[in-house]
Amino acid sequence: MAVAPKRWQTYLDVRVRYLVVRDFLHKQLYKRLPPQTGWLHVLGSLALLTFLSQFITGILLLLYYRPTLKEAHESIQYITGEVSFGWLIRQVHAWGATFMILAVVLHMARTYFMGAFKKPREFTWVIGVFLFVATLTFGFTGYLLPWNQLSYWATTVGTEVVGAVPVLGEQLKEVLLGGPGVGQETLSRFFLMHVTILPWVLVTLVTAHLVLMRVHNLATLDDVGQERPYPPESGVPFWPVHIAKEACVAAACFGALFALAVLSPWEIGQPADPLTTPEGIKPEWYFLPTYQLLKYFFGPAGKFLGILVAGVPFLLLLLWPFLERSPARRPRRRRWAVYLGCLAVLAALALGLLGHFSETAVTIAGRTYQIDMYGVPHLVNK
Repeated sequence: MAVAPKRWQTYLDVRVRYLVVRDFLHKQLYKRLPPQTGWLHVLGSLALLTFLSQFITGILLLLYYRPTLKEAHESIQYITGEVSFGWLIRQVHAWGATFMILAVVLHMARTYFMGAFKKPREFTWVIGVFLFVATLTFGFTGYLLPWNQLSYWATTVGTEVVGAVPVLGEQLKEVLLGGPGVGQETLSRFFLMHVTILPWVLVTLVTAHLVLMRVHNLATLDDVGQERPYPPESGVPFWPVHIAKEACVAAACFGALFALAVLSPWEIGQPADPLTTPEGIKPEWYFLPTYQLLKYFFGPAGKFLGILVAGVPFLLLLLWPFLERSPARRPRRRRWAVYLGCLAVLAALALGLLGHFSETAVTIAGRTYQIDMYGVPHLVNK
């Protein structure tokens, strides 16, 4: 027998359709997920939680940050040294960028290898690729804001790469810089993109992604067009079972995040100096594979070709649901796609390691090797 709504519920229902919203949320909360839903399916929620962490800590940092050449670096010093727990908020935000990008990458890898991007979820995947690009852009624009030597010169290198983009490169570079070089206009524009434009873009994409995900539910491992309906009692309850898994992974993730914030803090560095170029300028780890790849292409024609080659992985990601047309989802029945995915991962790791160790000296078994910009070691002394 249906329970009559309480008086306050009736009052709200007349004005804001409370009962409709309540029933909708109840249905979503207790929705049954496919029986194969496991621990790897928490990565999407983890990416969302890291974004929320970045959003909250970013707002707290905005209370004291000043986006001017004179005050940007000083405000970071003030946040770190004077504001109560300011050092912790800054470190959580700085490390959080790495955690957010890593969560997005792992979520996309899980989706790819399990074939969860196939019909009818092609557009869910496409939106996810745009989310990945937006997340990388967050990292790129936020890196300049401390206005220290590393961020200044890494941004200089990054905008030079943008300038090499075919056809629109110089125009894009001019829009980013706002002048002949990295300066006040660049800082203002990166600040605007980081705190105003990109958050709204990300919120819009995340909303669309979540709506499509809830409409289609999580993908099973059945072939496209042969998904077998599963009895409700065999499905995994979203609440409390799946939520409990997400909570466990989130606790471990944020525990590691806070541990790194305390034990391995990011240095403030020296204020940006356009007249002094420091040695060993490199981008963050998520740009290292592309950065190292571009080193192998020099000259106007070579740089043009390098940009095209570096853009191929992103184009393939975007178009992949429309290129892999087989109905199979299970990895063992998509061997060529799995091999290609593993090859892409290994190539990214190899280029990232080469980029990390390039232009450094390494001592192995008493021998010192100077690693050149291409990642080739040269023996210095025995």
